[in-house]
Amino acid sequence: MEKTYNPSAIESTWYKTWEENGHFAPSGSGTPDSIMIPPPNVTGSLHMGHAFQDSIMDALTRYKRMKGNNTLWQVGTDHAGIATQMVVERKIMAEEGKTRHDYGREAFTDKIWEWKAESGGTITSQLRRLGASVDWDSERFTMDDGFYKAVQEVFIRLYEDDLIYRGKRLVNWDPKLHTAISDLEVENKDKQGHMWHLRYPLADGEKTGEGKDHIVVATTRPETMLGDTGVAVNAEDPRYKDLIGKDIVLPLVGRRIPIVADEHADMEKGTGCVKITPAHDFNDNEVGKRCGLPMINIMTLNGDIREEGEAFHIDGSPKSDIDVSIPEQFRGLERFEARRAIVSAFEEAGLLEKIEDHSLMVPYGDRSGVVIEPLLTDQWFVKTAPLAEPAIKAVENGDIQFVPKQYENMYFSWMRDIQDWCISRQLWWGHRIPAWYDNEGNVYVARSEAEVREKHGLGADVELNQDADVLDTWFSSGLWTFGTQGWPENTERLKTFHPSDVLVTGFDIIFFWVARMIMMTMHFMKDDTSPENPGKPQVPFKHVYVTGLIRDENGDKMSKSKGNVLDPLDMIDGIDLESLVTKRTGNMMQPQLAQKIEKRTRKTFADGIAPHGTDALRYTLYSLASTGRDINWDMKRLEGYRNFCNKIWNAANYVLMNTEGQDCGINDEDVELTLADKWIISKLQRVEAQIEKNIDDFRLDHASQNLYDFVWNEYCAWYLELSKPVLWDEDAPEARKRGTRRTLVRVLEAIMRMAHPFMPYITEEIWQQLKPLAGVEGETIMTAPYPVADESKIDAQAEEDIEWLKDFITGIRNIRAEMNIGPSKPLEVFLRNTSEDDLRRLEENTSFLMSLAKLDNLTALKEGDEAPMSATQLVGEMEVLVPMAGLIDKDKEIARLNREVEKLNKEVARFEGKLSNEKFVGKAPAAVIEKEKAKLEDARTALGKMEEQLAAIKAL
Repeated sequence: MEKTYNPSAIESTWYKTWEENGHFAPSGSGTPDSIMIPPPNVTGSLHMGHAFQDSIMDALTRYKRMKGNNTLWQVGTDHAGIATQMVVERKIMAEEGKTRHDYGREAFTDKIWEWKAESGGTITSQLRRLGASVDWDSERFTMDDGFYKAVQEVFIRLYEDDLIYRGKRLVNWDPKLHTAISDLEVENKDKQGHMWHLRYPLADGEKTGEGKDHIVVATTRPETMLGDTGVAVNAEDPRYKDLIGKDIVLPLVGRRIPIVADEHADMEKGTGCVKITPAHDFNDNEVGKRCGLPMINIMTLNGDIREEGEAFHIDGSPKSDIDVSIPEQFRGLERFEARRAIVSAFEEAGLLEKIEDHSLMVPYGDRSGVVIEPLLTDQWFVKTAPLAEPAIKAVENGDIQFVPKQYENMYFSWMRDIQDWCISRQLWWGHRIPAWYDNEGNVYVARSEAEVREKHGLGADVELNQDADVLDTWFSSGLWTFGTQGWPENTERLKTFHPSDVLVTGFDIIFFWVARMIMMTMHFMKDDTSPENPGKPQVPFKHVYVTGLIRDENGDKMSKSKGNVLDPLDMIDGIDLESLVTKRTGNMMQPQLAQKIEKRTRKTFADGIAPHGTDALRYTLYSLASTGRDINWDMKRLEGYRNFCNKIWNAANYVLMNTEGQDCGINDEDVELTLADKWIISKLQRVEAQIEKNIDDFRLDHASQNLYDFVWNEYCAWYLELSKPVLWDEDAPEARKRGTRRTLVRVLEAIMRMAHPFMPYITEEIWQQLKPLAGVEGETIMTAPYPVADESKIDAQAEEDIEWLKDFITGIRNIRAEMNIGPSKPLEVFLRNTSEDDLRRLEENTSFLMSLAKLDNLTALKEGDEAPMSATQLVGEMEVLVPMAGLIDKDKEIARLNREVEKLNKEVARFEGKLSNEKFVGKAPAAVIEKEKAKLEDARTALGKMEEQLAAIKAL
């Protein structure tokens, strides 16, 4: 191997080799295990959230593949209705000066397909850079023919099951994009606005309890008052109790509307009176349902004031017996212009009580950037309550388990209060709704117009027009686990890989995607689909692993507007400061904001971002994969894991340098294992068991830490050093050297297999060099077996002996450091108070001790022997003495011993306090109390020895 670790040199070649040789495809043998990738938007590019979740999925997939499972990591992308349509609309406007309407629906859709063929593969190429071992041969797109068939089939069957209907309901309406959008596409922003207090005159000469002829309502959206159909007060409010059932006269409009009692009105908040506009506010709509108030829509699809209102019953059916006139001066006004005009009119009429500054959350479309308007529109809905019932039970009974478990509560809170789901969108790009209308407004749902005519006996003289709307992308992605596997056909692939095993996702889409997948899947997928025995509904996945949100180093959410987004590819490849500044500020429309972001970027990344490689980035992400909701990114941790990769590379070079061309005992003949060999083999079994358990428990943070500790602190820091006295000793028996060479190679080879799911590139590169030395075969480490702990190889005695040896060597090194003695200066060492085990270990490991501690002489004192004045370290009860003649700085040694005495005094006080605590002594088992007493006695003994040593030094 090359002397220096260069990730870019190995990463570019290995992925291509893996993919070309088909190593990502299911093996066809073993227990099936599948993961369905959350399909990223086809318009998207890899961000830190993608990198985090995809790294987790890849580790789980590679682990299961090495465990012998028939693994499928299903890859694909989402057609991203709004986002994709906007991208192509901007493109044709910039290049041709045209809108989609200039093209027409069919031609514009063709333009989108052209864009996808040319530019829609950005994120999939970036997935390759991340090392994602997805099955590219089965890549799916939510608009491909097979998936379109599945989406169409689901819509038709739900309609036939009376679970889909069309109605006039309140939705989040984007006045710029002219479509309904989901709550997830609404970005609530904290804004400074106003609260307008408006006087509503009481009808028929009525008075309030305070003798006033009006009540006051407060609103942040005065323009909606044109559609008010009621005023709500609390039934217990003494100020308005007697007015319930009476009317007010709606100012500026003149329409009589009732005063109703509803819990939505808070006696302690504001004036206690709430204007109710069921057609323009979601809370008001609920009040309207409870109180039977009609809905009056006063806005166009552009968000302008209509020429005349539209009235509907609360169920969405037209209502004709109500005045829907709108004062002429407001007709046609843009909504915010109308707001100013209405406030002015209230003021002129003497009905404006006051205006207060007010902080409020304003909903914006995350794509359009305009304020979202709750609006009554004709939409398609799914009745979710019947679908939610089995989906709730699946989590309650453990068929689906959330990791961490507390996210079940979030799931239940949504599902037990679920509302019907608006699934239609007013776009051209997407799955067009398979519904047709005749000229009388009758609706027909079928797979094609021809099927409609045949099914309903409609002749060619009956004109039919297909619904212009498309389905919400969450509707199609809700079918992801089974739609990608060939459903509605009962394919072998579907039977093999469904249900999938784990879904890795974020907490923010538990409702929008996870819950909907569960509902859809359980309705359509059954264990036995015969009519006689419908069977148990299948769940889409057995585990939902919910990840946290990666924030920047200050804990802020990453966003382009804040200029704190980190590109995972920049972490891998590196980027210079000027390019990073341009990347963060290049498209900013606000110069002051751009300057602020540039200043912060230059301060935070003064030297740019150095290249770290994919393995280091991935390992950092695993270390952050805790069960917390928020995760702060840490560049220092990334640098630390780049050093870890380098450590592994250097260790491999050391092993290869000492084993290539040598007899490594492949056939296990004439092999002698040293204590160090037995110890590292024993420790390997323990870490293999730990890692396996933690991966199975989805604690990749713990598993990566287990591996890091073993490789850095055991294998590299100690075992490689302990191998040198054997390999470099010309007098050592060949069998012993052979045993050490075999252990070096086999343990490192096991480490590579153990680390491969986390660090695919460096492990493959090193494994290819090691496999002939370790006597293993295989084309790639990807299909090599994952290490399994062998309890028979655990050697507790060897572990205890090496810990003794490590404590001894560490003690000598501590004395050298504290007394400022050079690491290469040979020392004479005496041992006092040695036990039989100490003497045995001393005899068996003298060569290691002399070599690694750099000793000139090592003597165990007999009882009664005097030792010269020495610096002391304890190894258990054994004293390690380094004579101070010519070495000691008296003042420094006194200071060191004072620190030791202080530490031991605290230990003694802690144990004494514990044993004098009546609650502890009364409740603790006898064995525990005896153990604490033994610890106290040990601490007192050690303290006595240190105090004697301190007194001796002071007497010098």
